[in-house]
Amino acid sequence: MMLPGMDPCLESPALWPEVHSRLIVAIADTLNPKILPKYRASIEQRVYDLDLEDSLLVGIPDVTVAQHKGTSQMPIQSTTSEPKAIAVVEKTSDPLSVMIPMPIEVKERYLEIKSVQTGEVVTVVEILSPANKRPGKGRNAYLDKRLNVLGSMSHLVEIDLLRNHQPMPLSKGHVQSNYRMLVSRCEQRPRAELYAFNLNDKIPQFQLPLKAEDTEPTVDLKALIDDIYSKAGYEVLIDYALSPVPPLTAQEIEWFEALQK
Repeated sequence: MMLPGMDPCLESPALWPEVHSRLIVAIADTLNPKILPKYRASIEQRVYDLDLEDSLLVGIPDVTVAQHKGTSQMPIQSTTSEPKAIAVVEKTSDPLSVMIPMPIEVKERYLEIKSVQTGEVVTVVEILSPANKRPGKGRNAYLDKRLNVLGSMSHLVEIDLLRNHQPMPLSKGHVQSNYRMLVSRCEQRPRAELYAFNLNDKIPQFQLPLKAEDTEPTVDLKALIDDIYSKAGYEVLIDYALSPVPPLTAQEIEWFEALQK
């Protein structure tokens, strides 16, 4: 089902990792014909560690679990964060079978717009994942990277298509919205352009910042998401009778159900 704006069902932790990967590639593919031969959109990745519980809660984009010889991966039973009952046992000399935190290697992809001639990173394009937004190691790692970019001569485009968790911090101009896109041009900092929109709004287009003398290409995220939706077969995969994750408000449910009639 094609929606006028963002489809909340695409935000599900079970589906978002694939959407994230496809959208990164789609943006690169649509930009390169417009910016070559001077610039090139390069798909990059950063790597950091989460523990198993964190990885279950955020639905990470790309995970590698390093296992030692003679161990096996235990099946995942639940992704909820509800308090677990503590068993009280009598003293015994027999060992108990327990679970210990295991490091999960997380690989997150993003785009760098680079000068073909010099390799200079002109623009960084980030699409936020649940690991970036949820409090913890992933958010801290992303905020460190964000500060590094904001302190450099590279532009930053930050795309947040997830309703869950707190948005990235601003020093001024706070707004309440489901989604947002931030375009931070290095020559205008600390000022930046914020595109704030909600579930029932059309996803706005934005200009990709480059050097002052360059023509800036337009990025139409809505068109890219619709193309991904069609090519990936999400229409047959998503059950719209189920409530999206995270859940909608009562007003959003009424609007969402009216679209399906």
